[in-house]
Parts: sequence; C-alpha cells; structure tokens
Amino acid sequence: MEGIVVNEAVFLTGFMGAGKTTVGGQLAKVLGLDVFDTDHVIEKTFKKSISDIFADQGEAYFRECEQRVLRELSSKRAVITTGGGVILDEGNRQIMKKNGITIYLHCSPSKILKRLAGDTTRPLLHGDQEQKVITMLEKRLPYYLEADYTVNTTMKSVQTIISEIVNLLYRHRNLGS
Repeated sequence: MEGIVVNEAVFLTGFMGAGKTTVGGQLAKVLGLDVFDTDHVIEKTFKKSISDIFADQGEAYFRECEQRVLRELSSKRAVITTGGGVILDEGNRQIMKKNGITIYLHCSPSKILKRLAGDTTRPLLHGDQEQKVITMLEKRLPYYLEADYTVNTTMKSVQTIISEIVNLLYRHRNLGS
C-alpha cells in the first residue's frame, strides 16, 4: 500500500505526547510528502520558543500565531502535525476540515504522563502534571473526536500506527469520503 497518492493535507491532532511529531515524520516519508510541525514553524516564524511566547505574550497571542501558521500550511499537500491545543479553536477545526483529512492520535493519560515525565518545555503543564493532563484531555476530547479518523497510539509501535494510517488513507481515498 506504500505509493498511495494523497492529494490533500494530512493533519495529525492529539494531546501532547500522543506521538504526532514522531509519527508525522515517518508517515511523511512513507507517503513521499513533506512534513510540517506547526509548533516548529511558529518558533521559526516568530523567532521565539513556544514557552517564551506563552511567557511574554500569553496563550491568546500564541493561539493567534498558531492559527496564522495553520492557515498558511493548510494548502500544502503535506503531513501537518499540530500542537495539542489547535483543536480548541473552531476556526482551526474548520481550516483542517476544509483543507484535508484529520487524524486524531489518541493516547491514554497514563502513557502520556510517562512520555512527558521530566519534560519542562510544555508551558501548560507546570505544576501538578497528572491533574492538568486529565483536566485538559477532558476539555479537548470532544474536539479531538471531530477528526475524520481516530488511531490509538497507546501500546503500539510507530510502524504499526503508520500502517493503520496508510490503510485509513487508502480506504478514505477509495471511498471518496
């Protein structure tokens, strides 16, 4: 099934630590597409780390930067990995729905906590990480579930996840849905 032709953006959404960046890079190679990580593009475009943007200008400003970058990337035939909170904005969800296929990478809270242990680069997770992860996931889950497809990443290898996504893309293309 390698060699599938994808004629639209493939957006990967999910909570921080779900595997978007890792899966996105390898998925892009399999599909022969470029990959863009919205957080990396924001840092490059605005010449600041995400943590510094949050500290200096606040979350609302960061979300404006995020939407601007998402809008610019959405017309590309590429794999686009998004920040975990991109789905909080209705405009962002519409951009993704209009311009491509959205795949939610689901991961259990316990696995997310293990993956994020010791990570000090996540501005929204300072303090009680466990409670913050659970609270944020509860708030975001309805929006994540608006994705075209969901793939559980909790106990799977990257290769298994990519195979599942390629199969979804193949079926999506053939069903025209």
